[in-house]
Amino acid sequence: MTPLSPNSVLGIVGGGQLGRMSAIAAARLSFRAHILTSQADGPAAQVAHAVTIGAYDDHDALRRFANAVDVVTFEFENISADGLDLLSSLRPVHPSGRILRISQDRIAEKTFLRDAGIPIAPFHLVENEADLQVAATQLGYPFILKTTRLGYDGKGQARIHAPEDLSAAFSRLAPHPLVAEGMVDFACEVSVMVARNAMGGTVTFDTTENRHRNGILDLSLAPARISDGLAQRARELAAEIARALDLTGIMGVEMFVDRDGGLLVNEIAPRPHNSGHWTMDACPVDQFEMHVRAVTGLPLPPATRHSDAVMKNLIGPDDMALWPRIMAAPGLLAHHYGKAEARPGRKMGHVNVLFPYGGLPGEFGVEAALGPLATPADGD
Repeated sequence: MTPLSPNSVLGIVGGGQLGRMSAIAAARLSFRAHILTSQADGPAAQVAHAVTIGAYDDHDALRRFANAVDVVTFEFENISADGLDLLSSLRPVHPSGRILRISQDRIAEKTFLRDAGIPIAPFHLVENEADLQVAATQLGYPFILKTTRLGYDGKGQARIHAPEDLSAAFSRLAPHPLVAEGMVDFACEVSVMVARNAMGGTVTFDTTENRHRNGILDLSLAPARISDGLAQRARELAAEIARALDLTGIMGVEMFVDRDGGLLVNEIAPRPHNSGHWTMDACPVDQFEMHVRAVTGLPLPPATRHSDAVMKNLIGPDDMALWPRIMAAPGLLAHHYGKAEARPGRKMGHVNVLFPYGGLPGEFGVEAALGPLATPADGD
């Protein structure tokens, strides 16, 4: 792949915060970002060189967009794979539509991972209530029932505790089919950001420990507080998946560390990822620049960090009410996404806190460093 020349145009499908931060990274590398979005004043459009307003399956908008860019990428998975196919007929698209289709459907994703020899939790396709009964028998209680598409931040799923939960959960979750997943008795969740270019060059950022609240990522700690060997194995698994997918771009790989010290891959996200936001302040080259480099054919430098870091999401009106205090607090490196309305559960921004390399503190130290954002650490 020949690297794009300066002032080439990177087309980004999607107008959210990941597109915003990718556009800013593209500008640092001399590229112009052109956004395809339905929101004229969304986070990405606010910082882009140009914007095409249209639906992700609007063929006229897609053609106008393609004619104005040199290469195409996307910032989230809930877009039209058929639309991406149309774009692929007009311009290079990275990651590919094949990878998007795999990541959009939990059955396709889990089947791909299983067939690639990647360790995952047991799962069953659920097309009807009879399938659900079989899944319950084989998985045991409790287990998780999920939609196969469009679920994120804890949406589109139910925890099944007993036989009497089955019918109501099947009726409530839509569209069908669904996927039933075995519960993992895990010690923690970790993730790895892996970037790969068209020539097969691959780099992985340090393994990150993630903590959730109300189904939404709350904190990411880099590096993860697990053994060096396990952290290295997580990075190796992420690289294996990237190779198996023939990825060009960046991808987040979420994993569980089980009580026996093993790793189980949970999900893949072929784009920049919330759990990689710590790289924006703790690394010479962050996840967004690494993604832009990969899809534009530039070399991939080592994915090193110069500091330990904690990332804290800013969610909804409660966290944003603290914005003046965040701005005044020493050590909080704030990133605002430019969203006008702070709705409950909506990601509005994040802060990073840096520590000396190798100096990530314990729980009390993390809480103290977060200042006005400190909350009781429960690890859920």
